[in-house]
Amino acid sequence: MEQKKTKPDSQTIKVWKHHLRDEVDAHFLYGVFASLEPDADRKEILSELADVEGRHVDRWCEMLKAYDITFRIGHPTLKARLMAWYARRFSSGFPLAQMLNEEASEVKDYLALHRTSTLADAKETALDLAKESAMHTESLQTLTGTSDEPWHKTESGGMLGNIVYGFNDGLTANFGLVAGVIAATSDISTILVTGIVGTVADALSMGASGYLAAKSEQEVYEHEIQVEKEEIRLMPDIEEDELALIYATRGIPKDQARALAQEVMSDPDRALEEKIQSELKIGEMHTTPVKEGWITGFATAIGAFIPVAPFLFTEGLLAIWISFGLAMLSHFAVGGARSLFTGRGLFRSGFDMFVVGLGVAGVGYLVGELLERFFFGN
Repeated sequence: MEQKKTKPDSQTIKVWKHHLRDEVDAHFLYGVFASLEPDADRKEILSELADVEGRHVDRWCEMLKAYDITFRIGHPTLKARLMAWYARRFSSGFPLAQMLNEEASEVKDYLALHRTSTLADAKETALDLAKESAMHTESLQTLTGTSDEPWHKTESGGMLGNIVYGFNDGLTANFGLVAGVIAATSDISTILVTGIVGTVADALSMGASGYLAAKSEQEVYEHEIQVEKEEIRLMPDIEEDELALIYATRGIPKDQARALAQEVMSDPDRALEEKIQSELKIGEMHTTPVKEGWITGFATAIGAFIPVAPFLFTEGLLAIWISFGLAMLSHFAVGGARSLFTGRGLFRSGFDMFVVGLGVAGVGYLVGELLERFFFGN
């Protein structure tokens, strides 16, 4: 007589039911997409995906029954029904792209379940479904015209971008602050103290933000590399197919691409290095969180100090107009520099930033005037 299995904890049951619900949605959606597809080859791919997702539903039902867990398959979720409505009403292009993201998320979730589960059959199920979900992404990439493994997210900003945006933040924030203080008082020492304190505060704030952002990015890289390492260990056949495809897109004949992929996969360390460079697009790290934080903070301080500097050398209306002129010219310049990242025209981007700076100064001045009138006026 087969021994009754011990029911897992409530959190594990919740995770299993969540996966069952996702597979029910996927089975439903692929069926809808297949019914709407006029191209015979694409329809066949989508129908096959629907059949596989149906087997995934059966696999989770068997798991839940094996542990005597009460469940019901139920209907597709509201999200799935809305995606189906969109596909029927407009096209399946957008929902298919969303499904690519869903399959990518499943790969990561199933690999995580495989690593953390203490139940042998759950580990086996998770690994099998991770492999099939990874193969689904290949099919969806064919249908959507995308490439690379979408469960890896490694977008990055850049040092130059941090400098420009840090400078911009310091300039705009402190310009508004100085304008407000000028409206409230004509005392040069008050303007200077407020402006310098604002400069230091802005620099520390942006420096800390730059440090945390770089640290988070570094942690994302480390996590993605660890996931890739697990994929090479657990799904070597799929990873070999990925490498062969990458080599083929570089113009290497298919046979040679396959042979090269097999050679690389024979050495896990070499395979990991190749996948990191070719697929994740993660190169050598040329900076550290501390360095990025320091540079971002310093750039912010320079921008924030511009509207304050004239009050160190002159006073009265002359200092105010010099501060205003320098700040507005700097806004136009930093706006032009931002066009390097946004792709917009230099003059248009500079003019937009000029208007933003003028607006910030106007609001700051108005707030200072109101505060002086209602709280400090005689």
